[in-house]
Amino acid sequence: MKTSIKWDGKLAFSGIAPSGHEIKMDTAESLGGENSAPTPVELLINAVAGCTAIDVVLILEKMRLKLTSFEIEVNGERAEEHPKRFTDIHLHYILGGELDTEKVRKAIKLSKDKYCSVAHSLNANITASFTLNGTKDDEVL
Repeated sequence: MKTSIKWDGKLAFSGIAPSGHEIKMDTAESLGGENSAPTPVELLINAVAGCTAIDVVLILEKMRLKLTSFEIEVNGERAEEHPKRFTDIHLHYILGGELDTEKVRKAIKLSKDKYCSVAHSLNANITASFTLNGTKDDEVL
């Protein structure tokens, strides 16, 4: 995989992803940017959520389960000292549909422990939990 970015002035950058989609990045005005686009760190934590979300949808489809709603709430904790990496990331999956609790748990664990390449590219402790059809499961995965 190969990509590049181009400086757009101040602290803003744009790039073209290998898929051809444009990506814009900037930073807060307090840091010298113009807050015109997400920061690279914001893109990174959204990439974790997007990667695992795609995995979970595909796994549930293979299990022939009907998903009707899905979102992920993400809470990322960062180190206070530079490089201020993510130390802990918690993903809370909120799913609705004709789904079996054990199969949802299995799908999330498979994504978290095996398939999500973005999560596995980070040096962070990643945990997960889920709510299914309005009922929160108490187990932390």
